[in-house]
Amino acid sequence: MALIKSISGIRGTIGGRPGENLTPLDIVKFSAAYGTWVKRKSASPLKVVLGRDARKSGTEIALLVSTTLRRLGITVVDLGLATTPTVELAVVGLSASGGVIITASHNPGEWNALKLLNGKGEFLSVSDGNEVLAIAENEDYCFVGIGEEGDYVEDSGWNRKHIDQVVGMRLVDRQAIAEAQLTVALDCINSVGGIILPDLLTSLGVKKIVGINMEPDGAFAHNPEPLPENLYDIMDKVVEEKADVAFVVDPDVDRLAIVCEDGSFFGEEYTLVAVADYVLGHTKGNTVSNMSSTMALGVVAKAHGCDYFSAPVGEVNVVAEMKLRNAVIGGEGNGGIIYPESHYGRDALVGIALFLSHLVKSGKRCSELRSTYPDFFISKNRVTLDAEADFDLIKQKVKSHFKGAKSDERDGLKIEFEDSWIHIRKSNTEPIIRIYTEGVNEKEATALASQVITIVKN
Repeated sequence: MALIKSISGIRGTIGGRPGENLTPLDIVKFSAAYGTWVKRKSASPLKVVLGRDARKSGTEIALLVSTTLRRLGITVVDLGLATTPTVELAVVGLSASGGVIITASHNPGEWNALKLLNGKGEFLSVSDGNEVLAIAENEDYCFVGIGEEGDYVEDSGWNRKHIDQVVGMRLVDRQAIAEAQLTVALDCINSVGGIILPDLLTSLGVKKIVGINMEPDGAFAHNPEPLPENLYDIMDKVVEEKADVAFVVDPDVDRLAIVCEDGSFFGEEYTLVAVADYVLGHTKGNTVSNMSSTMALGVVAKAHGCDYFSAPVGEVNVVAEMKLRNAVIGGEGNGGIIYPESHYGRDALVGIALFLSHLVKSGKRCSELRSTYPDFFISKNRVTLDAEADFDLIKQKVKSHFKGAKSDERDGLKIEFEDSWIHIRKSNTEPIIRIYTEGVNEKEATALASQVITIVKN
């Protein structure tokens, strides 16, 4: 069906022909390329942390990755079922040379992927990612002989270390959360969130936890992307259980969506907005999100007397901009919270702890808290990208149609108006063009999107 190679790793559907789908040959080839890159960049002893979400293909892929890295002389520390941010923290905590996370994030269960980390527990830069791609293309790797292979170590203790680090953050008010006697609902899509999030909430002092899709067996109960159309069950559950709030995560737990006590969707774009509001209320500083995220973050930052900056889509780009601007909070409008006090990676555990602290200290119900933020509307659309499609031509046609408006071509094309914008870009993870628009209401955003979709299809 699909195989996508990018600087962030390799992603595809399981089975099929090598080079066209994600097959054992592709996994070994790409793992060998990454391991070779690690050897060239790092001093001995070499160590790589490995973790995976609960997808059914994860176990066999982990074995292929582990064996390949060990055959390059690299020790593998296997966390087993682990979230993406847990692996990121473990890379730093173990002074490892890098990390591999086996997850296709929000993609359906037939997909899987290798996400690659450097020795800082962060995703590879463009130059490093291109180097890995070149090594794979040229098959420029050499395996070690018998007796020279790397060790294999299992380490199941990092969930607890991750939780303890989050609970111990300066702005997390465990006492206030415990005193609020909250009931919190969870939807963990039958992946690794079902392992770690109940323990996190218990450690935060949450009184009662109710969950759906908590068994980490990879049998995803709905489309894994935490969007409203996929979350009707948890919306019903939060009302049925009279919960104060519900949290929904994707399979690798780096994205966080929130459902209010009345069953309404808080809005994945507003996860970062609310957490940033809380952080900026205690720590003044810059904020960053990607170019496809809501304008509301800039409005909230300005209200706190702080500045907002945008970055091209992609966690590595947001992190780079955050470091450049010395941002105190940032992330992506897909529910990804990046809080440097913890680490430079999207982390739903961090988001949950900070949001709960914000909620209970605000004295408001979840729906009331949501109503305090600017109510912009984002229309998120996609158009399948044909093999012969010329994206540069599409960009120029759209730009010409909106001639005179402010444009930004750092990542596809973003066109900005006074209180609305358009952003079109090729996806790094799927063979599609993403068309995002935002306006002051649904009608305006949808009208902008319709104009762009017509141009693209023509």
